[in-house]
Amino acid sequence: MAEDESAHTPALTVVRDVPSLRRRVQAMRAAGKTVGFVPTMGALHAGHLSLVDRAQKLADAVIVSIFVNPTQFGPDEDLASYPRKDAEDWEVLSAAGIDLLFMPDADVMYPHGFQTVVRVPGVSQGLCGAARPGHFDGVATVVAKLLLQVLPDYALFGEKDYQQLAVIQRLVTDLNVPVDIVGAPTVREGDGLALSSRNAYLTEDERKIAPALYRTLKTVAGDIAKGEDAAGCCEAAVAALEAAGFSSVEYVEVRDAETLAENPAPDRPRRVLAAAHLGKARLIDNVPVP
Repeated sequence: MAEDESAHTPALTVVRDVPSLRRRVQAMRAAGKTVGFVPTMGALHAGHLSLVDRAQKLADAVIVSIFVNPTQFGPDEDLASYPRKDAEDWEVLSAAGIDLLFMPDADVMYPHGFQTVVRVPGVSQGLCGAARPGHFDGVATVVAKLLLQVLPDYALFGEKDYQQLAVIQRLVTDLNVPVDIVGAPTVREGDGLALSSRNAYLTEDERKIAPALYRTLKTVAGDIAKGEDAAGCCEAAVAALEAAGFSSVEYVEVRDAETLAENPAPDRPRRVLAAAHLGKARLIDNVPVP
């Protein structure tokens, strides 16, 4: 497939096929440049741009991908309605000064006859893995493909999707993929709501309720740090979120921050993670236990 030279803004080159992508990366390597990579599903916000900014500090050249990956959506999830803002995203990335945008179609990533699935048990089980069966298989498969297509020095992922980050770190370690996975802190609105493309689903009233998720998790983390019972704190958090107006709470749990194992010892780094529904939006967040 020929390189898509027609898909570009004056300051941004866009490629849509793997051979074109690899030629561009090869040219970067030939020029002695290190490569940073930020995979996204588009509908970019300040959280994505913080990853781009960090990649630019780490590497000489930065590649961003936009691909709404169908294999990580369940049959009743929001694949069809997931926010897509290609024109706006191009403008934002052009202004950010990235070196290359990779925007493959589904048939490029999953050509006819595609059968391979990458599964990372352990860290992918429980939490969002329990609520969204097959989700992390889709994530692991597409990220493995993207990393092998780009072969960057650094790949950046946000800590908001904490279980996803753990899955990708385990994947790269187990398969000896030669890339440094860099986790970046969650970017938040002024009232604490974690930035997410799915925040666009919130109504005006729901948007006022949403920051209660972060506030509640901070309370749980603080109480656990003082020695209070983790299970009791999480149970109280569920009740608090329901009282705040969340339509349902999938989970509030304390896990080992490195392995995501249940019931971590107090001398281990710990993380409080939660997922809850507010109208059409499924919100996730997490905070460290001090």
